[in-house]
Formats: sequence, C-alpha cells, structure tokens
Amino acid sequence: MAHANLELITALRETARRLRQPETKYAWGNHGSCNCGNLLQTVTRLSEREIVQCARTGDGEWTELAEEYCGVTDVPVGELISQLQHLGLTPSDIHNIEYLEDKEVLQALPGGFRWLRRNLREDVIVYMDTMAQLLEDKLARQVQVDVQALLATAPRPAAVLKAQPAC
Repeated sequence: MAHANLELITALRETARRLRQPETKYAWGNHGSCNCGNLLQTVTRLSEREIVQCARTGDGEWTELAEEYCGVTDVPVGELISQLQHLGLTPSDIHNIEYLEDKEVLQALPGGFRWLRRNLREDVIVYMDTMAQLLEDKLARQVQVDVQALLATAPRPAAVLKAQPAC
C-alpha cells in the first residue's frame, strides 16, 4: 500500500470529486483521462491533452512507460511517473490504481470485497475514495503512535512547589 500522507489522500479525494462531475472526461483507454491520467491532472494541473502528448512518447500503459521527453511540453514521461511516486505511490500502486486491483482497497470497499471494473467511472470513484480513507486511517494510526512514542520518552516536568504564605 502507498505511503500514507496528506498530499496523496487529498489528491485521491480531489480526483474522485472531479470524476463525479459529468463534464470531467473519463476514458480508460486514454492516457490523459484514464484512472492515472485523471489523478495526474489533479496533481500536475496539466490538461488531459498535455498528459496524452507526454504519454505518447513512451510505449505501453502507465505501468510500462519509459522515461522519454514530450515534444510539446518538454515534460518527460518519467516526470509524470515521478509525480505519482512523489505522492507516495510505488509502481505497484500505480498499476493497482489503473487496474483497480489492490486487494486491501477491495477488502475495504463499502459493502465488502468485490472486483471492480477498471473502465467504469463509478468504480474508479469508489476505489479512490476507499484508498484515500485507508490511507487516512493509516496516517492517523501512525501519528497516534508517533505522539505516544514521544510522550513515552519525554522528560517529566518538574513538580511545581506551592508557595508557602509568609508568617
């Protein structure tokens, strides 16, 4: 599972929110408006067209793209992948987002485990929302453990002496 952090959680939730809007283009077979393409639009603020132009310089799907340069934007395809990795996603996470296959996410779906269709907008939305919630829960547990560890090692404050009234 991806590294839990606020930036990734926010990007997943924002992408799901955008995909709920009918005017947001969604097409699984299009590098710029597929699952990862929409996430990249959220993260990079590049348009669907710009992402497609960059992605076409490489071969394959998002999980297979090589590091090459886009002739229009001068953004390397690898830089787009790096943006996703900078968010805390591993190559496996990128693959799983594109194909909606992370079993931990699928187990946590509202209503329980089920397989989702990678090319169905509603399934992408529920996957991204569920992944964001899992990461948020994980982050909350990490923060709680970190705070507890800090408290356990923090020096105890000195006892406060009560001032004695003068006789």
